[in-house]
Amino acid sequence: MAKKKQAAATQDFSKYIRWFWILFSGGIFFIILLFLLASWGAFGEMPDHTVLENPKTHLATEIISSDGETLGKFYLNDNRTPVGYDELSPDLIDALVATEDARFHDHAGIDARGTLRAAFFLGSKGGASTISQQLAKQLFHKREKANIIEKLSQKLREWIIAIRLERQYTKEEIIAQYFNIYDFGNNADGIRSAAAIYFDKEPNELDMKESAMLVGMFKNSSLYNPRRNPVGVKNRRNVVLHQLEYYDYIDETVKDSLQKTELDIRYTPQSHRDGIATYFRGYLDGFMKDWIKKNPKPDGTKYSLYNDGLKIYTTIDSRMQRYAEAAVQQHMPRLQAEFFNQNTPKRNPTAPFLELSRKEIDDLMKRSMRQGERWRILKEAGKSDAEIEKSFYEPTQMTVFKWEEGKPSEVDTIMKPIDSMRYYKSFLKPGMMSMDPLTGHVKAWVGGMNYRHFQYDMVKQGKRQVGSTFKPFVYTAAIDQLHYSPCDKFPDTPFCIEKDKYGNPEEWCPKNSGGEDDYGGTRTLKNALANSVNTITARLIDKVGPQPVADLAKNLGIKSEIPAVPSIALGVPEISVYEMVGAYSAFVNKGVYTKPVMVTSIEDKNGTILYQFKPETRDVLNEETAYVALKLMEGVTQGGSGTRLRHNYKANRAEYKEIITGYPYGFTNPIAGKTGTTQNQSDGWFMGMVPNLVTGVWVGAEDRAAHFRSITYGQGASMALPIWGLYMKSCYADKTLNVSKDAFEEPKNLSINVDCSKDSNKIMDDDDDNDLPEDLSGF
Repeated sequence: MAKKKQAAATQDFSKYIRWFWILFSGGIFFIILLFLLASWGAFGEMPDHTVLENPKTHLATEIISSDGETLGKFYLNDNRTPVGYDELSPDLIDALVATEDARFHDHAGIDARGTLRAAFFLGSKGGASTISQQLAKQLFHKREKANIIEKLSQKLREWIIAIRLERQYTKEEIIAQYFNIYDFGNNADGIRSAAAIYFDKEPNELDMKESAMLVGMFKNSSLYNPRRNPVGVKNRRNVVLHQLEYYDYIDETVKDSLQKTELDIRYTPQSHRDGIATYFRGYLDGFMKDWIKKNPKPDGTKYSLYNDGLKIYTTIDSRMQRYAEAAVQQHMPRLQAEFFNQNTPKRNPTAPFLELSRKEIDDLMKRSMRQGERWRILKEAGKSDAEIEKSFYEPTQMTVFKWEEGKPSEVDTIMKPIDSMRYYKSFLKPGMMSMDPLTGHVKAWVGGMNYRHFQYDMVKQGKRQVGSTFKPFVYTAAIDQLHYSPCDKFPDTPFCIEKDKYGNPEEWCPKNSGGEDDYGGTRTLKNALANSVNTITARLIDKVGPQPVADLAKNLGIKSEIPAVPSIALGVPEISVYEMVGAYSAFVNKGVYTKPVMVTSIEDKNGTILYQFKPETRDVLNEETAYVALKLMEGVTQGGSGTRLRHNYKANRAEYKEIITGYPYGFTNPIAGKTGTTQNQSDGWFMGMVPNLVTGVWVGAEDRAAHFRSITYGQGASMALPIWGLYMKSCYADKTLNVSKDAFEEPKNLSINVDCSKDSNKIMDDDDDNDLPEDLSGF
C-alpha cells in the first residue's frame, strides 16, 4: 500500500516537473518568438543592416580656421559635429560608464542582471537600459510610447537593435556615437558642440567636474539645463561624482572637493549671428550655396550645407580675426561717442544728416523704407503701400543696438520704426580686411561692428568712394610710364585740365584740402603723396592720361566701374575694401596680383576632398615699379597723414580725444600706407602694408549725408587709421604670427633713385613755375 502511495506521489511530482519544463520551454520559445517577430518588424519597422552601418543623423557643416579652430557652423536644427573615441576626455568616458552602465564592457547589449533587478523591483532601484540600448533609442526610437503594450514592443526593438549595434561596432565606437548623438540643449547637439558651448573647450580638454555635469545631462537635458536650472544641474552633477567614487574611479576626498565647486559655465553660444568672423561666415554662406549648385554629389543629388557634415577649411586666422574685431570694438565706441556729441538736435537740427533739407531727408527716409526688410515682409503679407508706410509711424516694441561702456550691447525699448531707422543711420560703420600679399590668403574679415543689427557686409558688399587711397595708382602709372622717382619735384601751384581733354565735360581745377592758401614752393612726389596734394596728383594724371590709370586699377583686380576721366585721380570711384586690399597687395608682392583666397579646401564628412583652390595670379607691374611705389607710400607714415603711427605717448585729455592724438602705437618698423578722406568727410580710409600683411580699413555712415562736420575727426587718419594701428599692435605682440617688421625687399639692379638725400634740384614740370622756392621739398 505504501509503495503504491509512493509511486503515485512520484508520478504526480513528475507531472509537475513535466509541466515546469513545458512552461519553461514555452516561455523561452515565446521570448525567442517575440524577438524574431520584433526583428521581422511585426511590432514596428526595424532598421536594416545598411541603416545600422550608416545611421542617419544631421551633421552641421564646420568652418575651420587656418590655425585649426572652429569659426562657426552652418546648421538648421542640429548643430552636430561628430568626434572619435580618441577625441573624448577619459573623464567623460569614466563618468558615462559609472553613471549609465557600470557593466558596459561585460555585456553584449543587454544587461541581464540589471534587467532582472529592474523587473523584480519595478524600476525602483534603477532602470536596466544599457548604453547600447540608449543609443538605439536615440537613433531609431526617440518617441516614448503611450501604453504598456507599446512600451514593451519598443523595449523589444531596442534590445534587438542594441544587440545588432554591439555586433556592428566596437564598444569604443558605441560610446563615441552616444556622445555624438545626444542633444544637450542650447544648440549643443553632440559632445563637441556641448563642450564648446558650455565650457569653450574641445571634448578632450574637459576635466572631471565638467565631464560629470555633461554626463548628468543625459538624464534629461531639458530639465537639467545649466542656464535655466543651475541648482538642479549641480545636484545632478554631484550624483555623477558619487557614482564615480562608488565604482572607484575617484576617491572620496576628490569627490567631496569637486562636489563643493560651482559649475563654472563659460557659456559660448554657437549661432549664425554669434561668435567670431560673423560677416565672413555670411560671405561664406553665399560662396557655399553657389559652389553646391555647381558641384553635385556623385549620384547627382545636391549637397546640403546644413545636414551633410561638410568641412570648410578657410584662410582666416582665428587669432588675427579676434585682434581685428577687438580693434574695431576699441576704436568705434569712442568715435561714435564724438559723433553723437556733435550731432545732438541742438547742435544739428537735421541730425544725423548734414547739408540736406527737410524734404531731402524725407525723401531719403522713404527710399530707405522701401528698401528695408520690414517693407518686404509686409508687402508679401498683402499690405498696401499706404498701410506699410503708416506702420512705420506706430510705436512698437523692439531691441536696438547701442555701445555701452565701450562694448556692444542691446536694449529693449518702444520706438517708432521710422525713428529706429534714423537712429541706425546715425551709426558709423567699419569695414576691414587683412591679407597675406604673397599667398592671397585673407587672414581677417570684419564687415561691421555687430552682425545681429548691421548685417550689410562692408568688406565685399559695400562700395564707397576711396578718396586719396586711389592716388597711389596714379603715381604708380607715372613711375611705370615715365620712370619718375619719389624724389622728383613738382611745383605746388594751382593746376587745371582743360575742357574736352580726355573727354572732360568742363575744365577741372582741383584744389588742395587747405584751400587757396595751401600752395607754394615745390614738393617731391614722396612729400606730395604723404600730404595728399591734389594739384600734383592732377599734374600726374594729365601726363599719363586717365585710361592707363583705370587700366592699371582693373589689372590690379578692381572690378568696380572706373571711368577714364581725370577726377578718378582724387578717388571718386566707389570700390570695396576687398578690392582695395587685393590691389594694394600687388605692390608688396613685387608687382604680381594674387586674387584674395578665403577657402582652401572643402571635405565631406568622410574626409574626401571635394574642392581645392587654385591660385589666380598675374603679372601687373615690374618689380622695380612696385618697389618704388612702396617707397613712395612709406612717406605717408614717415612725415604725412600716417605719422601718428609713430607716436608713443598716452593722451591725457578726455578719452574721446585719443581719436585725434592717436593711441600709443609706437611703431618703428617700415610701414607703407595711404590715408583717404572723401568730400565732406563722408568716408575715412587707411591702407597699411608690411612685407607679409596688407590691411585695409574703411569707416563711414550708411548714408554719405551723415558725417563729421570737420576734418579733424572726419579724416581717414582719425576714423580708420586707429583700427589698423590697434590691430597691428596686437599682431606684433603675438609672436606666433610672425608678422614682419623687416624692410621691403629691394630689387636687384634698382635704377630709380629712392634715396632723396641724394636728390638733385631738378624740377620735373615744364611750366613757368620752375624757379619757385624749394622750401617745401620735404624729403
